[in-house]
Amino acid sequence: MAYELEGTLLEVCNCNILCPCWVGEDPDNGTCDSVMAYHIDKGNVDGLDLSGRTIALMVHIPGNVLAGNWKALVYVDDGASDEQYKAILDVWTGKLGGPAADIAGLIGEVLGAERAPITYEIVEGAGKIVVGDVAECEMAPYKSAAGDTTTLNESIFSTIPGSPAWVGKASKYKRNTSALGLKDIDLSGKNAIQGTFRFAA
Repeated sequence: MAYELEGTLLEVCNCNILCPCWVGEDPDNGTCDSVMAYHIDKGNVDGLDLSGRTIALMVHIPGNVLAGNWKALVYVDDGASDEQYKAILDVWTGKLGGPAADIAGLIGEVLGAERAPITYEIVEGAGKIVVGDVAECEMAPYKSAAGDTTTLNESIFSTIPGSPAWVGKASKYKRNTSALGLKDIDLSGKNAIQGTFRFAA
C-alpha cells in the first residue's frame, strides 16, 4: 500500500514557549503532555480518498522526545468510514512507513484508539481543536513586526517533517484524560505549534 496526504497540524503542549522538544532538549517540566491534530486537506491511501478527515493524538512524553516511550490516545473523527478509519490508523501507527512511521516509532504504548467528534478550525491564523469531551485547545501563531508568521526551520525533531513550524501560544489547553491513563491538563499561555504537512510513502 502507498499513501500521499497533505494538510495542516495544530499542536499544543504544557511546555513553555518554545517547546524544547523541537530542538532536542528535555521538556520544561521533565515530561511533555500534548495534543496534536492532523487535518487531511487532500490525499489517499492506496486510492482511498481521505480528504477532510482528522486524526488527533493525546500524548505523554516521559522525558527527552527522541528517547521515545511515549504513551498515546488516538482519535479519528467520527465522519470517517470503517475503511477510512483503518487507513488513517495504518498511516499514523507506522504500518505503511514514511514520515508518519518515524513519529509512530517514538510511541511505546497506544492506550486506546477510537472515533470521536472532532472540531478542527484555522481562521486567519487562529487555530481550534475540540476532541469529543477529552480535549479543547485554542491557539494563535506569533507574528513579526511586518506581520509575517514566526517560523521554526530545520529543527532536530518535528511532527511535520520537512515543513517549517509556526511558533505560537495556546490561549486554552484543556485535556480530560485521567480516566484514560493520561493526566488532565488545564492551562493557558503555553506552547502551540501550527504548520502544514505532506506525508508520502
